[in-house]
Amino acid sequence: MFGIENLIGTDPEEKEGEFTGKVSGLPSFKEGKVTRLEAWLKNKNLSLTDFKKSYFYSDSHNDLPLMQKVTHPVAVDADAILAEYAKSRGWPTISLR
Repeated sequence: MFGIENLIGTDPEEKEGEFTGKVSGLPSFKEGKVTRLEAWLKNKNLSLTDFKKSYFYSDSHNDLPLMQKVTHPVAVDADAILAEYAKSRGWPTISLR
């Protein structure tokens, strides 16, 4: 419907046709985002280093593990921890508010 070919996200657990409110597998959270991205890329016989440029936008310090892996991290309406970290690294910061 939205033309999104690939999506890496946290999968909800489902039992007997109903959602349990729990997570199935590794959550896409903190280091889990890196692990899941690397697994997805490996499945395609790729790695992040195969790309000249990589971008990741986030508002949360919880995404620092993935932001540290890409060539172009961008802090968007960042929480205080991410804002300070981005500033110390010279990363771009933007606001969509």
